[in-house]
Amino acid sequence: MQLLISVAGPVDARAALRGGADVIDAKDPRHGALAPVPLHRLAAIRAAVAGARPLSAALGDAVSDEALAGAVAAAARLGVAFVKVGFAGVRSEARARRLAVAAQRAGTDEGGTRLVLVAYADWRRAESLAPRRVVAVAADAGAAGVLLDTATKGVPLFTIESPASVARWVAAAHAAGLFAALAGGLSGPEFARARALGADVVGVRGAACVGGRTGPVSRARVAALRALAGAASPPPPSPPSPPPPLPRVLAGRRVLPECDVEQPEIVGRDDEVLHAARERA
Repeated sequence: MQLLISVAGPVDARAALRGGADVIDAKDPRHGALAPVPLHRLAAIRAAVAGARPLSAALGDAVSDEALAGAVAAAARLGVAFVKVGFAGVRSEARARRLAVAAQRAGTDEGGTRLVLVAYADWRRAESLAPRRVVAVAADAGAAGVLLDTATKGVPLFTIESPASVARWVAAAHAAGLFAALAGGLSGPEFARARALGADVVGVRGAACVGGRTGPVSRARVAALRALAGAASPPPPSPPSPPPPLPRVLAGRRVLPECDVEQPEIVGRDDEVLHAARERA
């Protein structure tokens, strides 16, 4: 199972890299589940990652074909490997399909940026499509994968959805040829469950940060989460030339070899001291 860490800027990105994250994901955690960062900050994150890991970018919830295609194209021109798009406020499967096709086409036209569609476990509250319908839309549009997340933060994924329903959703995604990612208030203890349910990727923000989801990403926390995701942490990366291929799970829905590990301490004392110093500042 691969570990995706959401970052708000280049400092976060460097901490996630040093902790061994498999995928670096750009988003603004202050403004919701899928809020995009400004393009200049996305460019700074891209520069910090420097091709060492695949970079994904949250683009928010789709509003119109034209706006979505423009956002995908702009991200693609910065070298983003994946874009994440949600459908809060979209209840029509036909409309969602049109939006997804527009996004997929824009990514393809700009050099092969792949599409990940986001389903919400709390889809009724988000006035969106049921998660199983998002899988169907993703398959029809030629997306690379789907992510099951929560639109409203504060209530974890497994509080909203039972493990059995998540397992069925993951199986449906795999049957459609998509990789399946899980997110939404997940922390270390939920990783074993996510692995057992067949998830290919687990996405994290809050558990990787000191002081909650709007705090800074901690290298130590990322390293602990990476171990829990099921494989040995790679060494701190240096900018490669040329960039390495995408992790197999994102290129073809295969998971890297797994190994059993013991759960390390999630919080390092140096992280707590650093956070306290920042609070006093």
